[in-house]
Formats: sequence, C-alpha cells, structure tokens
Amino acid sequence: MPEMHFSIRWPDGAVMRCYSPSLVVREFLEVGRAYPLREFLERSRTMLHIGSERVRAKYGFACSAAMDQLATIEERSAACGESDLVMVTGFEVPGAPEEADRHGHG
Repeated sequence: MPEMHFSIRWPDGAVMRCYSPSLVVREFLEVGRAYPLREFLERSRTMLHIGSERVRAKYGFACSAAMDQLATIEERSAACGESDLVMVTGFEVPGAPEEADRHGHG
C-alpha cells in the first residue's frame, strides 16, 4: 500500500510531519491551504479512518499508526482555538519525484 507523509503548520508556527498509510490525504487536504481547526480535524479524522480501513481491507487489521497519528493531531489541537488556522505545508510520497511532493502532486 502506498503510504505518505504530510506536513502541517499549527497556529503557533510549530510544524508537524504526519503519517498516513494511504494516499487518501491528497483527496482531503491541499498543499498551501489553511483550514479552520474544526474543518482540519474533521478532514483528518475522515482521511485517517479511510486509510486505516484500506489497510484492514488489504491485510485484515486496522492501521494503528494512522490512529496514533490522529490521536497526536487531536491532542495537539487542544492548545488551539476553534477559529485558528492549520496550514498544510507539504506532501511526501516515497518514490515520487521531489518536485511533485513539494507541490502536492504525484
């Protein structure tokens, strides 16, 4: 299964590199776009659950790393206000050309 990482910038400027077991992230997030916290959390929950279920469909068990990533995102978001924005700063797809990763394509 193709996995990927996505990077986000929290409202306080901290950058976090996040994991997904699936490329589904590209269907829910856009590099260079800032999302209101609530929307970012909804999108993260949906995409990471989908990614985990894709692992379950292929291997017979859910992806604990996806659920751990979601828990980390939710814990970190507790320090933010609902009107704060979370910026998606990049995608990294193993084996994809670097240029495509920076621009969110590939």
